[in-house]
Amino acid sequence: MTTKPALSLSTLAGLPAAVARPRYDPASVGVGMVHLGLGAFHRAHEAVYADDLLARDPRWGICGVSMKTPRAVAPLAAQDGLYTLLLKDPSGTTARVVGSVRETMFAPADPRALVRRMADPRVHVVTLTVTEKGYCHDPATGRLDLAHPDIRRDLAHPGEPVSAVGLVAAALDERRRTGTGALNVVCCDNLPHNGRLLEGLVAAFAAARSPELANWIAAHAAFPCTMVDRIVPATTDADVAAVEARLGVHDAAPVVAEPWIQWVIEDRFVGARPAWEEAGAEIAADVAPYETMKLRLLNGSHSTLAYLGYLAGHATIAQAAGDPRLGRFVERQMAEEIVPTLASPPGTDLARYCATLLVRFRNPALPHRTSQVAMDGSQKLPQRLLATVRERLAGGGSIRHLALAVAGWMRYASGVDEHGARIEVADPLSARCAEIAAAAHGDPVALARGFLGIAAIFGDDLPAKRPFADAVTRHLESLVRRGVAATLADHLAHD
Repeated sequence: MTTKPALSLSTLAGLPAAVARPRYDPASVGVGMVHLGLGAFHRAHEAVYADDLLARDPRWGICGVSMKTPRAVAPLAAQDGLYTLLLKDPSGTTARVVGSVRETMFAPADPRALVRRMADPRVHVVTLTVTEKGYCHDPATGRLDLAHPDIRRDLAHPGEPVSAVGLVAAALDERRRTGTGALNVVCCDNLPHNGRLLEGLVAAFAAARSPELANWIAAHAAFPCTMVDRIVPATTDADVAAVEARLGVHDAAPVVAEPWIQWVIEDRFVGARPAWEEAGAEIAADVAPYETMKLRLLNGSHSTLAYLGYLAGHATIAQAAGDPRLGRFVERQMAEEIVPTLASPPGTDLARYCATLLVRFRNPALPHRTSQVAMDGSQKLPQRLLATVRERLAGGGSIRHLALAVAGWMRYASGVDEHGARIEVADPLSARCAEIAAAAHGDPVALARGFLGIAAIFGDDLPAKRPFADAVTRHLESLVRRGVAATLADHLAHD
């Protein structure tokens, strides 16, 4: 147990001079935004942009909402909403105290109170980072899963929603009922056309409740698309200790990130909004080129490194990207199969972007675990890898690198590594994956066939495309029988 005093408003002034802190009085800030998903990424990204704005405009403090666990709520509440952001790269570490989270709530504790908070007339923005699986949709089609238990419950009990979609719809309904009016709903998760996707999900949910509500939402809510970028690993006990040593106070809720940060937001709003561009965000007419670039190059490569890297025995992304063969493979995957599918965003050199990604992946100061990036693969593959596969197949291009990445996920999702040790597969479809692996009895051809039969991931089209199905099966057979190292060696030797 620490004997240090806790980080709080009362200890803020006594922090070392080298520690950056809010340039405003946190106690004087109003709440103009509600954020669903009070995890590390939000606190290292959107909350930082808000923190940079508050000295100029104190209206835009955040009510941060934990959706599934109260773990982040109690520490932040005890610390007056303050927490430390550590930025790490090979040049060193810097520390900053962030004060933009002015309130915290745990959604399941009182969903009615949360809906009222989202409907407050002083709140003009709701942002979300609830992960891909938090949208209760079919990743292959983008449609709302009306059979999802949370959606079924929310339709039956709309006043006490548990899902993100149900909460947004309930808040909009409350704003309609009370005359509060317009709301900007900003999705910050790694989903293609994320604003349009969320808009469609909320519209489908509202239509299932009331056509009148659906029509009102269409006229009074905006769902801009966004692209968010910052690598944020899970905070460790060592990080907590490092913050305490640096600040001289105890912070129970620090976050760690790389220095790189980017946020591109579609210029599509209703009513008031924060001037995010004054804090470095880019407001763009079209986010799609940025979004596709990031999803395919950064996120697609991240997933590739996670699955093949884990199987090769690498605990972190930095170790995986530093593996000469795996690093070269990802470099070729980006240059030969992903970049040809992309349109360059304004002012972006794609070759330089790829080179920067490899530097970021290899950051030894940021121990981003392969197992963390590997989570929820069934929800991530459609947008990170399979969209590129479809485009390459349609144009007659090679998909040999992408197929190996997909085979890497299948090998990982089978739940046993190259040494026979069990893999803890954290995925909404982990039970289905385990059933497929058990039924295959170690036969990689049967394993590939079983995984390709998951329509929620691969749709009905990809399994029928022989160049893709055959390549995935061939790669999976090599991974199962020979391992990652030998598979990569042969793969890279092939021109």
